[in-house]
Amino acid sequence: MTSDEIVTPRRAASLILLRDPLTAPSVLMGQRGAFHKFMPGRLVFPGGGVDAEDRSAALAALPPEDVMARLARQTTDEPALARGMLSAVARELLEETGLDLGDPPDLSSIDLLCRAITPPGNPIRFDAFFFVAPAESAKGVLAGSGELEELRWYSLDEALSFDLAWITNKVLLELQEWLALDAEARRARVKIKVMRHREWCLE
Repeated sequence: MTSDEIVTPRRAASLILLRDPLTAPSVLMGQRGAFHKFMPGRLVFPGGGVDAEDRSAALAALPPEDVMARLARQTTDEPALARGMLSAVARELLEETGLDLGDPPDLSSIDLLCRAITPPGNPIRFDAFFFVAPAESAKGVLAGSGELEELRWYSLDEALSFDLAWITNKVLLELQEWLALDAEARRARVKIKVMRHREWCLE
C-alpha cells in the first residue's frame, strides 16, 4: 500500500458478554492466534466482519427501541447495516465460542456501547461496533473453534492488566463508565462515543 492509498474500513461487530455486573464484573475474551494478520496474539472480544448474508438473516427479536435508535443513528448511510450488525454478533459469538443467542437469535437484551474506526494509513481497517449483553442471554457450553485461544471469563481488572491493543483498552474503560450508569441513564443515551483518528467523539 502506498502512502496515498486509503483502505476502506470493513464493517465489523463485537459482542462483550458481561457476567456478574453488580458484584464482580467479568467479560468473555480470547487471544487471537499468532497467524492472524490483524492484532495477532491480542486479547479481544468475540466478533468479526459483517457478511452480506448477515443483512438479511432472520432474527427472533430486536433490541429495545432506544438501542435501535442509537444503532440507526450510526448507520444512516446504510440502513440494512443495523440488522447486519446484530446478525453478525450472534453468528460470530457462536462460531468463536460455541455460545448461542438462539436460532434465530434473540437480541432483545443487547445494547450498543461504542464504535471505533481504524485510522487511515493502516493496511487493515475496520469500522467496528461494540455491543454488550448479559452473560445469561447466551446458552451452551463454552467451546471455541480454535480461532480464539485462552477463551474464558476475565475480570475487568485482570483484562486491563494485560498488554491490550490500544482500542481494546479504551473499550473496556468505556464499559466501566457504562456500568456506572443506572438502567434509566443507559436508556436515555442518544449519542455514543465513536473513535475517530484515535480520539473519542460523541455522535
